[in-house]
Amino acid sequence: MFKKVPHTYVIVFSLIVMAAVATWFVPGGEYVQESITVNGVEQTQVQFKSIDSQPQTWEIFAAMVHGFEKGAGIIVFILMIGGAFWVMNDSKAIDVGILSFLGFVKKLDRYRAIRFVGANNLILILIMLMFSVFGAVFGMSEETIAFMVVLVPLAISMGYDSITGVGIVFVAAGLGFAGAVLNPFTIGIAQGLAGLPLFSGFEYRLVCWLVINVVGFAYILWYARKVKKHPKQSPVYAEDEYWRSRTASNIEGINDATPRAAWWVYALTTLVLILFAFKYPLTTLKMGGGDGVTWPVMPAMAVFFVIAGFLSLRKKVHFFILNLLGFTILFLIIGVMGYAWYITEIAALFFAMGLLSGAAIGRDADKITQLFLEGAKDIMSAALVVGLAGGIIVILEDGKIVHTILHGMAQSMSDLGNITSVGIMYGIQTMINIFIPSGSAKAALTMPIMAPFSDLIGLSRQATVMAFQFGDGFTNMITPTSPVLIGVLGVAKIPYTKWVKWIAPLITILMVLGFLLLIPTVTMELNGF
Repeated sequence: MFKKVPHTYVIVFSLIVMAAVATWFVPGGEYVQESITVNGVEQTQVQFKSIDSQPQTWEIFAAMVHGFEKGAGIIVFILMIGGAFWVMNDSKAIDVGILSFLGFVKKLDRYRAIRFVGANNLILILIMLMFSVFGAVFGMSEETIAFMVVLVPLAISMGYDSITGVGIVFVAAGLGFAGAVLNPFTIGIAQGLAGLPLFSGFEYRLVCWLVINVVGFAYILWYARKVKKHPKQSPVYAEDEYWRSRTASNIEGINDATPRAAWWVYALTTLVLILFAFKYPLTTLKMGGGDGVTWPVMPAMAVFFVIAGFLSLRKKVHFFILNLLGFTILFLIIGVMGYAWYITEIAALFFAMGLLSGAAIGRDADKITQLFLEGAKDIMSAALVVGLAGGIIVILEDGKIVHTILHGMAQSMSDLGNITSVGIMYGIQTMINIFIPSGSAKAALTMPIMAPFSDLIGLSRQATVMAFQFGDGFTNMITPTSPVLIGVLGVAKIPYTKWVKWIAPLITILMVLGFLLLIPTVTMELNGF
């Protein structure tokens, strides 16, 4: 008999209960740093110590509150994004943009070379490649949530579904994140803690990134083609009604006139960008952990906006609002690469975009506020589930069993061959990622343990870092403890259970591929290994 799939909230709360039960049976433990003197030189090493566990009972009901505290940044980020885009959507600018884009794609089919590849396939590949590069270079993760509101409806308008929209953004960024060619937040930290030159082994990582992308892109394109051919076979066909009702097929009655308010918004934005150009005449853009390149980015952006804003206003106010969206994305990239922006600054950036969009279309302050609140309300369920998922980690940490699980896994690698050892290390990092989704936190916790241990068993420290890299990357796309994944699915209106069913085959393929890519690190002479 067919059983109803539990709600995502039910699944996540069940995991909280399971974590609480584990605290009653798993012994407590923690890793502590100790200073020792070797040949007159003081060194710091990490030691595991057994402590009393803290069995969790009523705390499961408080876990969501603490989960909100841990994930407050992402939760607020989701609410701000939802409110800002709801204001922008009121103008129908995104609908107009999607309709224009689809018309452009149809024109590309006139060219034989593009027709051979498929214009839609080319668009999907270019989008995936862009996000994969972002994931590999500066670890794009949380930022993908903001793109769901644009690229999910775009994918549906092209004849695909919301899973395809999430795939070309979130999964593509995840593939790049796992490849981690120059990611300072994972590879940079891990190599630093392992005592390796920063971003050494770049050549083989680049090969791995290419292989991972080919496999991941092929899976997404295969699925997209299948859905486009038989739309009703999509597992989220019913859920996508939410997006289909809001796509570019219903834009009749849009007023093409450009209101005077849009010119005032243009003037104000131009003034602000000129001030920023004077304050930040030069910007150093860093890709990975290198020295970066210094360019007059802000002055160039100000000039670019003056020209693009004027031309878009002359055409239609909707293109001016799309222009605001485009510059918002550009400033997001500049902020992340040049000024180490994180979700606080990015949320503020999109909030400003929403306010400017509302003002440009002629909405007064009360109307903009009302629209913003409606958007925040619409996306509230995604924010709530992020807090609930964070409760799983809270229970495990408060129960004092996270380090015990890690230590038990590490002890399983003694007296094994190099290939088996690196495979087990890969498996351990993968398991840990379920409990500690943060790559930076996991690197800080595991590398001081794994790097010296790899010396004892004759394993390259670079191979150990690669095992961390793959173990950290792939499962981010499926683990329910990842606030980014839960946030992405919440915004895209995709049930977690349906997502798992779709992504599980790809994760399985990537897991096997990751192990195969680790074998050369212990059997071949590779530069930097």
